[in-house]
Amino acid sequence: MKRIVVSWAVLGAAALLVAFAPLPQSARAPTERLFRVEAGDFAYSPAVLHVNPGDEVTIQLVSTDVVHGLYVDGYDLRMSADPGQSATLTFTADQPGSFRLRCSVTCGALHPFMTGKLQVGSNFLLWRGVGLAFLALFGLLFFRQPSPNTDH
Repeated sequence: MKRIVVSWAVLGAAALLVAFAPLPQSARAPTERLFRVEAGDFAYSPAVLHVNPGDEVTIQLVSTDVVHGLYVDGYDLRMSADPGQSATLTFTADQPGSFRLRCSVTCGALHPFMTGKLQVGSNFLLWRGVGLAFLALFGLLFFRQPSPNTDH
């Protein structure tokens, strides 16, 4: 019985460590990042932009078919580009996290599905979730009670 209590305590401590340990901070110096994003056929290309916190980000939006826009959730920034034209938006990525990019100009039937993502810094929440899932799986396998033998 004492062994089981100690095992549960160790598993619980490991789960707390994975969930609440301080995250490593990036020591990279902020840099200038330029992205050329093509908007057309209800999609952005590239659809995901990865930057580091503190980077100065410049997005050049180029529309390939109709008028498209780009709105950065969480930063409250927007721009629009006419067909064959480009628009430029520059900002400092001072908020870590994952932010949705979405078309801010109604561009057709599939307009609501025209989205992308701005990832500022690493996605540590994903890795914490993966770590907790592995601990849960380990706990299930390690503490699984053997089924009682009904054969006599």
